[in-house]
Amino acid sequence: MQSAQYAEERVERLARTGAVDSALRQRLGHYEPSAAIVRSWTRCLHDYGLDPDACRPPPVLTSAELAQRRERLGDLIGCAKLEMTTLYQQLGDADLAVVLTDAEGVILHLVSSTSFAEQVEDWGFCVGAVWSEREAGTNGMGTCLAEGEALAVRQHEHFFSRYAGLTCSAVPVFDERGAIAGVLDVTSRSHLEQQHSLVLVGMSRQMIENRLLDVRHAQAHRVHFHSRPEFVNTLHAGTLTIDDSGIVLGANRSALFQLGFATLAEIAGKPITGLFNAKLADLLTRSAQSSFHPVAVYRAQAPNRFFAVAQAPLKHPAAIATQQHAARVPVARREPARGTERHGSGPRVEFGDAQLASQLSLGERVIDRGIAVFVHGETGAGKDVFANALHAASARRNGPFVAINCASLPEHLVESELFGYRAGAFTGAQREGRRGKILQANGGTLFLDEIGDMPLALQARLLRVLEEREVTPLGSEAVIKVDFQLISASHRDLGELVAKGQFREDLYYRLSGVALRVPPLREREDKLPLIRHLLEQDNEVAPLLGKDARQILLDHPWPGNVRQLRNVLRTAAALCDGPELTAAHLPGDLVRSAGRAASLAVAAAPLAVTADAASDCGEDIDDDDGTAPLNAILQAEREALMGLLDTHRWNVSEVAQALGVTRNTLYRKMRRVHIKR
Repeated sequence: MQSAQYAEERVERLARTGAVDSALRQRLGHYEPSAAIVRSWTRCLHDYGLDPDACRPPPVLTSAELAQRRERLGDLIGCAKLEMTTLYQQLGDADLAVVLTDAEGVILHLVSSTSFAEQVEDWGFCVGAVWSEREAGTNGMGTCLAEGEALAVRQHEHFFSRYAGLTCSAVPVFDERGAIAGVLDVTSRSHLEQQHSLVLVGMSRQMIENRLLDVRHAQAHRVHFHSRPEFVNTLHAGTLTIDDSGIVLGANRSALFQLGFATLAEIAGKPITGLFNAKLADLLTRSAQSSFHPVAVYRAQAPNRFFAVAQAPLKHPAAIATQQHAARVPVARREPARGTERHGSGPRVEFGDAQLASQLSLGERVIDRGIAVFVHGETGAGKDVFANALHAASARRNGPFVAINCASLPEHLVESELFGYRAGAFTGAQREGRRGKILQANGGTLFLDEIGDMPLALQARLLRVLEEREVTPLGSEAVIKVDFQLISASHRDLGELVAKGQFREDLYYRLSGVALRVPPLREREDKLPLIRHLLEQDNEVAPLLGKDARQILLDHPWPGNVRQLRNVLRTAAALCDGPELTAAHLPGDLVRSAGRAASLAVAAAPLAVTADAASDCGEDIDDDDGTAPLNAILQAEREALMGLLDTHRWNVSEVAQALGVTRNTLYRKMRRVHIKR
């Protein structure tokens, strides 16, 4: 009681004496706080009555309250998930979290490493916690909401000393009406200035806002514009949503800025002819006639010229990822969010895997900016398909895509393959000479697969070509100018090869403009739709996938990745003489391996894996009534689980604790393998 009274009197004294500045000075030393930080501390002391030395964890919503809130804001969460994952990978720091809150400071979604999340969870840094200024004092999320602008809160600038080890970079996210929908924040242990993080967070915020505008105005026409045509299909484009009668419904902030307006209210409800000297129908017609390349349009009653592309409403808004409340959707989910169209009809790469989708999105963002792209991934993971998809999404999609595997060519042929040769350059040369792969790729994309296996001597010549964009064929003195986008790939660690002296350091830096990773098949969340796609792609009439075969295919680690999976499916489909592909059609070693793995998994790992994996793939798991027969895998799981239950004398709580799962998960598994209490 005395302690509480003392704390209250101390806060009143600080507020009465106007000691905000002195309290900040004592905390920060000679560091000069920003005006926003001073205002925040003032609010914490005067308005909220907080004591900087009496930190309490922020309140956390109940599961029911959080579920209701997340359901209501599902489109916002869906819009943000993919961008948050991409941002986390861009920052490349295990000691940080990317956070999304709603307009009241409640954390809705969080992306971080497991270790960092565990370290800060005791502080109330978790999904469902309320990080408003009133509850958590000066902090990135809450103060950003209070100030309504981007800001950084660094270490001791936090009101509560408990959070002095953290640095936050936060930006407000605005909805289609121009109101604050929430905050995108990066919280880390870094003590450095956060300008770089703020820029990246700001870019991600802009993409989330564009995506949210598309989702909430899915039935509206879109007009993307910019004063420079090359920026129309980029993040910097202005976007307007227009109804069928030509009335403006919404706009992103780039559109407001370019048109000279401060708020959406200044243009919402007005006809597009009040902004441009063209009707919506005219813009749609001209855009279609130009194959959706930007067309010139002038500002109404002003000499300002813009370039614009108009698009009809989304036909199937339900297919947009952000309406699925997850980042597991077809490729189309990224199209409206950027204000661009996916170019060409490239190969399908991902089928709902957030990790792969984020890497593809990042690649598409830089592919047209002359930046070299390096793709790392295990053998068979699909690096060539990934590179082809980037080419199809680029402005060079109508040019050639030329691929060469540096590991499959004899060393003495690599140079002639890459650079070509003139007639009679060497014994055995074709009489008419030969254009090399680099010349063949002129105007398109050159894909150098397994570049880590390229001979050192040839790496110097390749570096020169990349720097000067010129090729001299073997036996010739003629210099030929070339223009191509370079994508290289390897399953090897080029940085490690550089350290061993097996790869040129200067070439390594030239290739690694942006490094992307194709995850191995065992890490992907979209295995089931990928399996179905491969079956449909390789068979005129694709067989149905039986439950036992499905589970074996989903659980297998696939060391050969997608290449191995495709070969297994082709063989199984050839052996399948009925409408359903079962475990009997799969290789024996796969089935035996699955049985052994199931027994070990039940004894040593959380039981939720099988159920959750199927749930993630959109499959319902039935609560069996004990009448359906168990396949070999489930029978092995049943026996292992029965052994554990006997060991713990059927104490369900102890078994659940030993396996690291909840009692409900254990009960669900018991029902699934026909175990009754």
